[in-house]
Amino acid sequence: MAARKKVAKAAPKKASAKPKTKPAEVVGVAKPLFDKILIANRGEIACRVIRTCKRLGIKTVAVYSEADADALHVRQADEKVLIGPAPSAQSYLQIDKIVAACKKTGAQAVHPGYGFLSEKQEFQKALAKAGIVFIGPDALAIHAMGDKIESKKLAQKAGVSTVPGYLAVIPNADQAVKIAQKIGYPVMIKASAGGGGKGMRIAYNDAEAHEGFGSATNEAKASFADDRVFIEKYIEEPRHIEIQLIGDSYGNCLYLWERECSIQRRHQKVIEEAPSPFLDAKTRKAMGEQAVALAKAVKYKSAGTVEFIVDKHRKFYFLEMNTRLQVEHPVTELITGLDLVELMIRVAAKEKLPLAQKDVKLEGWAVEARLYAEDPFRNFLPSTGRLVKYREPAPGPDVRVDTGVYEGGEISMFYDPMIAKLCTYGPTRNAAIDRMRRALDEFYVRGVSHNVPFLAALMAHPRFVAGNLTTNFIAEEFKGGFTAAHLPPRDPAVLAGVAAVIDRIQSQRAAAGKMPGHVGLVQDGCVVMMNRQPVALSVSGSGSDFAVEVSGRRIAIETGWSPGEPLFHAKVDGQAVAVQVDAVGPGWRLILEGGQADVLVLTPRQAELYALMPVKAAPDTSKFLLSPMPGLLASVAVSEGQEIKAGEALAVVEAMKMENVLRAARDGTVKTLHAKAGDSLRVDQKIIEFA
Repeated sequence: MAARKKVAKAAPKKASAKPKTKPAEVVGVAKPLFDKILIANRGEIACRVIRTCKRLGIKTVAVYSEADADALHVRQADEKVLIGPAPSAQSYLQIDKIVAACKKTGAQAVHPGYGFLSEKQEFQKALAKAGIVFIGPDALAIHAMGDKIESKKLAQKAGVSTVPGYLAVIPNADQAVKIAQKIGYPVMIKASAGGGGKGMRIAYNDAEAHEGFGSATNEAKASFADDRVFIEKYIEEPRHIEIQLIGDSYGNCLYLWERECSIQRRHQKVIEEAPSPFLDAKTRKAMGEQAVALAKAVKYKSAGTVEFIVDKHRKFYFLEMNTRLQVEHPVTELITGLDLVELMIRVAAKEKLPLAQKDVKLEGWAVEARLYAEDPFRNFLPSTGRLVKYREPAPGPDVRVDTGVYEGGEISMFYDPMIAKLCTYGPTRNAAIDRMRRALDEFYVRGVSHNVPFLAALMAHPRFVAGNLTTNFIAEEFKGGFTAAHLPPRDPAVLAGVAAVIDRIQSQRAAAGKMPGHVGLVQDGCVVMMNRQPVALSVSGSGSDFAVEVSGRRIAIETGWSPGEPLFHAKVDGQAVAVQVDAVGPGWRLILEGGQADVLVLTPRQAELYALMPVKAAPDTSKFLLSPMPGLLASVAVSEGQEIKAGEALAVVEAMKMENVLRAARDGTVKTLHAKAGDSLRVDQKIIEFA
């Protein structure tokens, strides 16, 4: 394993293969005061909460919509309650229905997870009125930290470093320009009640400030029913680093180190890690202490996160506080050995924190990658459908998977397209990254498109490996979108060798009568066609040890693979690899580090004849507007016979809570409408035909 590069002044001490302290050993083993907890959420976070509750001997109640009747969290819970139709506004966001579900089942407390009602003070108040414990902070803290303007004012009073800006209500665009001029460009215009990247605009001059104010105001009103915006200095070369907190009802509050969340796409986190490769010990301590000071100012209890923006000089500024459990909390658990869900439950049960700041460990390094049902090669369009095949990497001290799906389950168009959170752990940052790269190869998903190729490219990117991160990383390194050219470079000789070994194993099994009807390689010399490109080689060996000779190079391949297994685990010249194997006609599709190759093993004479075979041309689809994803055709903006111009909006397809506007690629005339508003579409279904 390669030595870790020095990317921080003060790195954590070297650790063993996993944190030495188990959560239960830190927080004690006394049973909490709750017999039954309802989880007001779905998907992987609901399953995550259920897992801790089972370990603590607490019964759980799952609430679910009609679309989630067969969901994993429903299967895992002790009880279940239907709360409405598929749209979250009619189910998971219905406070009255969730309170009623608590009363029906006798649940004494509610864990809100994240998203949905987790940061709604009205929810906490409704539960309190009904005598039900909310596993989170009280309504005062939720309200104080939920408003970005008010939270910044509180941060300033608490002595927390804040970004220079104007926090009062801005009445119009002209005033916004004057304020921006005073602060100094560039500036960020942000919705006060915003989140998830909505209601945000960067302005580098007066014209952009004027236009950005209008856009941010309109988007904020549409998304949050609150059109207030504020303006602050935009930090260039910024890093997004957050501090994990835990507080109790007795005034105790601890910081559990930091997470680096700078790898973002459209303000949504993609990769997180703990600790940060950028912070030194002095900055880490200062950020932690300021985060605690802010939490104590609002008498914060439960788990929460204070987010900071950090410039290239390690100057940090308060961004916002999330009064809930974060999506990326597993990386903190891996480096500290703590179970944050357990701590939340115990705090809600009026127990004191069982440890002091000096007891909070920081051992090793953890990385998290978010697997989404989306197509990175088609501008990350969401993908829905059935998980025909789903196999996770084997769990262990260095691999953790948090998920809410299973093989045969559905990725619904109604909710977030997350498939799973994949976390890896190692004694160093490089070790955690190397393990992540192999774990991504081991994550076998079929039936929906997914972003594993993109994640593989991120993990292998030299700038990421060096820890040279900013929130602009993806925009800077993947200009124009993600393509196959961004994938990690693959050695064609290795994949060709793997293909030859696969064929040889099947041939030997056929010769032994173990695979009737299979006809494979009959001699050592062969040609592997990779995406129709020939690679001549020879292969020898049997059992589990093979040798491949290709272009004067000898490659040793040791494997216990058996025909039919989707993963070809092997050591190639002593290095562990996992190649995904799909049968395609007489050959295979091999997938490694996000890239794929269609391979066919032939004799030299067969290869000569194969080269003469014509290649079937792809059908011409230029005369059609095709649906880029499964979804609902929300609207069609044109009619038959209408002339259109390049760039003109033609239709809107809705999927995964997102509206996708489809525009004309060139001037033309609409000939036929093949679909109408309200239709459910599949990928590449015809919507419009042009003359």
